[in-house]
Parts: sequence; structure tokens; C-alpha cells
Amino acid sequence: MRKILPILKNKYLLTIISLLIWVIFFDKNDLSTQVKLGQQIKQLENEKQYYSNEISVITADTKELTTNPKTLEKFAREKYLMKRNNEDIFVIVEDKNSKNKK
Repeated sequence: MRKILPILKNKYLLTIISLLIWVIFFDKNDLSTQVKLGQQIKQLENEKQYYSNEISVITADTKELTTNPKTLEKFAREKYLMKRNNEDIFVIVEDKNSKNKK
């Protein structure tokens, strides 16, 4: 007990301890807020990487569509079901319920 009393009377130590408690728990930028913001930053960086990859893929596809007529024709046939005058198109749609029954 006698060893603890001089430590508690030390005003610098008490000030540092109270300041640490204030910063960790009660401040506007407390520890839990910093952890949440760190997680949000990681999530946003992952989204940024995903969208950067998507942009590069779309840019490559756009370049291919504008430079290669065969690719443009293939895209129009698959995406918009376009056809030539002498062709017939058959679209096969798989029933979702038949997948679950197998």
C-alpha cells in the first residue's frame, strides 16, 4: 500500500493515464472508431481494385469490338439475338426447377 501511494500522488503519471483513458474511450476519434474506419478503408480498397479490374476488362472488350468486325457480329448475335436474313434462331432456356430435381 505504501508503494502504491507515491505512484498515485505522481501528477504526471495520473495525467498521462487519464489522457490515455480519454483518448481510448471517450474522444471523438476513439479506438473503436479507428478500427471501424480501418475496416472500411480495406473494404473500399478491395472495391477499388475490383472496379479497376472490371474497367480494364471492359476497355479491352470495347477495343476488340471496335476493331474486329467478327467479334462485333458475335457480340450482337449472343447479346441481342440478332440474325441474318436467311437464319433462324433457337433459344434454349433451361428450367430452374429441373436442376433442383436432379
